[in-house]
Amino acid sequence: MKIVLDTNVLVSGIMNPRGCPGRIIDLLSSGALELIVDDRILDEYTDVLGRKKFEKHITLFERKEMLEFLAHNSCKVSCMHVVKSLPDPGDIAFLEAALTANVPLVTGNTKHYPKHFAKNCIIITPRQFIDTYPQKMEKTGTF
Repeated sequence: MKIVLDTNVLVSGIMNPRGCPGRIIDLLSSGALELIVDDRILDEYTDVLGRKKFEKHITLFERKEMLEFLAHNSCKVSCMHVVKSLPDPGDIAFLEAALTANVPLVTGNTKHYPKHFAKNCIIITPRQFIDTYPQKMEKTGTF
């Protein structure tokens, strides 16, 4: 299964492997999930994980290892959808990628993606994803 993963979920999953975001990171690491990304998303992952405030939670080696994994094991898209506005303009790349690939966008900030901008994109929290999608993947044999 493919998804777009908001940066807040990626960081939360790395910092707290026991929560729902951590379970999503486990699914990515195992190959059960594949991320949809574009250059803007990879750049944001790199920028955020490179911030000094994360040094006490995530070692430099762990951050570099995760970024390298994501760069080599994600599906890159060229976004065909244009989103003109969102409450946080930094979220536009994530919604455009999800709309282009027709996949769910998993975020801890669902309010950042109002329905009138999200169109037909499924915007869900990490909890909703863990509670819903792994069971669907098992039933369809795509897990």
